[in-house]
Amino acid sequence: MKTFLIAALSADGFIGKDSGHLADWTSKEDKKFFVETTKKAEAIIMGENTYETIKRPLPGRLNIVYSRDKEYEGVEVTKEDPKNLLLSLAKRGYNEVAICGGSQIYTMFMEQGLIDKLYLSIEPVIFGKGIPLFNRELDFKLNLVSESKLGEQTILLEYNVLK
Repeated sequence: MKTFLIAALSADGFIGKDSGHLADWTSKEDKKFFVETTKKAEAIIMGENTYETIKRPLPGRLNIVYSRDKEYEGVEVTKEDPKNLLLSLAKRGYNEVAICGGSQIYTMFMEQGLIDKLYLSIEPVIFGKGIPLFNRELDFKLNLVSESKLGEQTILLEYNVLK
């Protein structure tokens, strides 16, 4: 099972201003990259705050939302340990999974050493404060695979996580 983290970051390193911040601040090129990349994976995992900012299942992908007490129509809701969830998805025939946020979900999968690759889009905005990519201290080394421009103003960084 190949698992990647995909996120858009402000130039000062935040994934949003707060838990309800819509992703309307990202470029159309970032949105296009997100759709193409996550559709190839066929399965996406996110937390309830992230899901509630988009308010609907993303088409063409299995949508899995972590939630302790909420149910959403058209998505699978889980509380399962990340490692067990990925094993279950592999048994169901999924070979690749996109971890789509937010900070708590990114941290949970990264802490358990389950992320193989990071796709980070850097957008030309500054929030000054907000939600970091990870919400706890981590210690991982990365290998830069590529850097490219998604558009005139957006940079895409692709990293492999060294294990």
